[in-house]
Amino acid sequence: MARSRAMLLAAAAIVAVPGAARAQAADPAAMEARLKQLEEAVAALRAELDAARAQAARTEASVVAQGAATKATEVRIAAMEGKPAAPAEGFRVGGMNVKIGGFIKTVANSTTYSGGKIAPLALGRDFYLPQQIPIGGVRPTTENDFSAKQTRLFLALSGDVGRHVLKGYVETDFQTAAGTQGTERTTNGYDLALRRAYIQFDNLLIGQDWSTFQYVAALPETTDFIGPTEGSVFVRQPLIRYSLKLSKAATLHLAIENPQTSTATTASPALIENDDNHLPDFITRLNYAASFGELSLAGAVFQLRAENGTQRDAQIGWGLSAAGKIPFGAGKRYDLRFMASYGQGLGRYLGLNFAPDAIVAPATGKLLLTENFAAFAAVRVPWSTALRSSVMFGYQSVGYPSGLAPGTFNAFNRQAWSGAANLFWSTVKGFDLGIEYRHGERALVSGATGRLDRVEIAGKYSF
Repeated sequence: MARSRAMLLAAAAIVAVPGAARAQAADPAAMEARLKQLEEAVAALRAELDAARAQAARTEASVVAQGAATKATEVRIAAMEGKPAAPAEGFRVGGMNVKIGGFIKTVANSTTYSGGKIAPLALGRDFYLPQQIPIGGVRPTTENDFSAKQTRLFLALSGDVGRHVLKGYVETDFQTAAGTQGTERTTNGYDLALRRAYIQFDNLLIGQDWSTFQYVAALPETTDFIGPTEGSVFVRQPLIRYSLKLSKAATLHLAIENPQTSTATTASPALIENDDNHLPDFITRLNYAASFGELSLAGAVFQLRAENGTQRDAQIGWGLSAAGKIPFGAGKRYDLRFMASYGQGLGRYLGLNFAPDAIVAPATGKLLLTENFAAFAAVRVPWSTALRSSVMFGYQSVGYPSGLAPGTFNAFNRQAWSGAANLFWSTVKGFDLGIEYRHGERALVSGATGRLDRVEIAGKYSF
């Protein structure tokens, strides 16, 4: 305001000078008086300008000081908390960010079995389990099942401790527990069972998680609990894993994991858990993520060991698994997901133990390893922002040791395959409705087969 007033005063004085000069040219005394007034006005202008500059300088210094104080306060708060004041999601308890999540899922299916009836409480009625497809029944049967067992809950914790990141994770559902705790006649109650529970300190993970041999990101979207079960590596177990970032795109995982040996005898294909191992399973996986998609290559070396009275033996098994997820098409809206695995003694890692790791020779107790190959592929097709489909195919074959009497393995699983297609509709964010058709077949070494045809509907709310 002062600067504007001074400028107006100066301008008025300058404009007035020529007119005054003409009017008072003949009067030197008047001219001198007028010049004195002009000098006084200019002096006043200079004084007001100097005062305005001083005030502006003081204001700027005050703003800078306040900004520095605010910044210092923010730095002190950040130093005391060691993290942002408000978490991006979840809520805070003490120094940890806590998130509760999961989904509520209900499944209804109608299944026709070509080879007879499946037991009422069998897991194969809850989800696709090829080893439980009936073979040799008198006539086909159709079964209808409803279940909310796959409902899942998890608790995730995370926080910074100094310069380190500490995380904890616990995941449960009602499907994992074997058998049933209620009855379909009345309450349909089922026990909550552990799926995953681990602690992660920076790059070190200790606890129960998906096996390092499995690349979970490759699993397709399906109404089923797994999907192409026979073709997938599918194991959760206690482990110690260290992850090493090799580059922006590559990560190496090194792990020792809980061992187990699944065997059968020449007299029966029934699986036996031996739990006699002296060494952990050694597993490594290399993940590579780039603009074209994601790739994974995993390798496993493990001891197979069984003791039965005076008979005991140990062998070395191994396996390789390659998997990936490759987006393609306009805007990379489609994707191809795949997995292929091969090894000896790898039975428990594939298709929920579709075949044993080894056969115990009756006379010597020696372990004779099986040869296993499994694979699946799936394509995801988006029809709109709300509609999408997945088409998938899974396969597994098993080779048994030679040198035994013909027909020894006639009752053992030789191969399984399945194909499925689905349609999912997301009405709102977090709520999905899906319908899926699946055809699956199981074949024994003898050549006998059984078939499954299933239509399944699922509703899921994720939170």
